[in-house]
Amino acid sequence: MITEGFWYSWVLIPALIFFARVADVTIGTIRIVFISKGLKIIAPILGFFEIFIWLLAMTKIFQNLDNWFYFIAYSAGFATGNFIGLFIEEKLALGYVNLQIITQKPGITLAKKLADQGFGVTWHEANGSRGEVTVIYCVIKRSDFKHATSLIKEYNPKAFYTIEDVRFANQGVFPVRSTDRGIHQFPWRKGK
Repeated sequence: MITEGFWYSWVLIPALIFFARVADVTIGTIRIVFISKGLKIIAPILGFFEIFIWLLAMTKIFQNLDNWFYFIAYSAGFATGNFIGLFIEEKLALGYVNLQIITQKPGITLAKKLADQGFGVTWHEANGSRGEVTVIYCVIKRSDFKHATSLIKEYNPKAFYTIEDVRFANQGVFPVRSTDRGIHQFPWRKGK
């Protein structure tokens, strides 16, 4: 017969350790993103809760160093917390990215289509290793990345593009979104 002590030692405590690690690693991942985006107020608050939860989990492990199942729960919680933290960070889509597009066929059509959708666009002609190219620069909100790349795939599916994080954007042209319908509206507004 399974005793109450068994459930406590082999089910309840490992589950608590697992969920504590999921919580603190998720918070830690989001905290690092906030630090990289310059959000100085939120990051320390998240850091407090991250370490507080971690200490609770570690206390239980150090009290029971002979129970290997606690180590498995701790490790599994760490891995799961990383996954969940990155998933949440992707959904938050904070900040701006620099989208650089290089296209062999004339990129003016793509540049104008991006501009027609409200994106600030700068382009110039250049020479690449395979001949003349058009280089298009576009600083966009991360939340608009899928929309911008769908335009690239629609109007120039063979275009090469890269994306880089931007910590701060002083000025710029960004589409104004209607939060209730999720569509682009005009007039364009300058970035902050």
